[in-house]
Amino acid sequence: MRNLNYKTEYQKLLTPEIVSYLAQIHEMKGQQNLFAEAQKEALLELLEIARIQSTEASNRIEGIITTDDRLKKLVMNKTTPKSRSEREIAGYRDVLNTVHENYDFIPIRPGMILQLHRDLYRFSNSAIGGSFKNADNVIAEELPDGTKRVRFQPVPAWETQEAMETLCRAFREASEDPELDALLLIPMFILDFLCIHPFNDGNGRMSRLLTLLLLYRAGYFVGKYISIERLIADSKETYYEALQDSSAGWHEAASDYLPFVRYMLGVVIAAYREFDVRAALLVTKHLSKPGRVREIIRATTGRITKAQIMAQCPDVSQKTVERALTEMLSSGEIIKIGGGRYTSYTWNWEKE
Repeated sequence: MRNLNYKTEYQKLLTPEIVSYLAQIHEMKGQQNLFAEAQKEALLELLEIARIQSTEASNRIEGIITTDDRLKKLVMNKTTPKSRSEREIAGYRDVLNTVHENYDFIPIRPGMILQLHRDLYRFSNSAIGGSFKNADNVIAEELPDGTKRVRFQPVPAWETQEAMETLCRAFREASEDPELDALLLIPMFILDFLCIHPFNDGNGRMSRLLTLLLLYRAGYFVGKYISIERLIADSKETYYEALQDSSAGWHEAASDYLPFVRYMLGVVIAAYREFDVRAALLVTKHLSKPGRVREIIRATTGRITKAQIMAQCPDVSQKTVERALTEMLSSGEIIKIGGGRYTSYTWNWEKE
């Protein structure tokens, strides 16, 4: 197992781009905290939507799916799981709730991570929950022709316990240094966790739950109201590219955290920006549903797709969104870009 020296690696990350990302997130964190204090009741709606989207997206990345109706009932604990996929979805729901409600009391230690993994599989018939892997595993990708290619060879099974102890200790020690920003340490920890790949199954879902846990413990609560898992799922290809770029040379301590850190900071910024839009819509709830679609596009810098619009207002039907888009295109308020599956829209500022 390689040594982990976060303080040394941290200094390499302080590029002008990364420092700019940190400054943006710190500012947006303060703005969100002020809004949360003033609009606690209004944010309950965002919290419930995010719980559903997070549970759906994190499982969907791993190919674990069910119908929208069943998913909602499972997340709201109004039904019992009927299939293997639904049992794993229910487990994710429970661990997500644990992280939301008890983050301050979940220390970053191997034993605690094992407990979270145990609960992830609490409804499963499998015995793998709560134990580190007992056989070597690989991170592979499926090519278009159906063949699989090994992308990364994680830490062998016999080294896993020691590797997790080293990882958690290195993170705790780095977190105690006031000069080191948690926003950089968190993706460094998650990258190393994924390179260790400590479980037979559930590593990806655990990495996303740990991301939320670490963000909450550091005072960044945007993931409660905007699904970070959904943002990752929506940019899955970029996520895997960043992971691959940063994991190359990991065993030889020659890897570069920067691509993965840059990606994760971008996801956090995207979450805060979406929070600003959604929070503004909550304050102006007197708007009609087409009016809310209009304000989402107007508040978006650059382009936005129909799917992204629907993600920001999940209570608005697809037909209503499409009708609103048609009306705004007819009036010239928005501009259509591209066509087919690549269609997006932008606000026509020339009409202002």
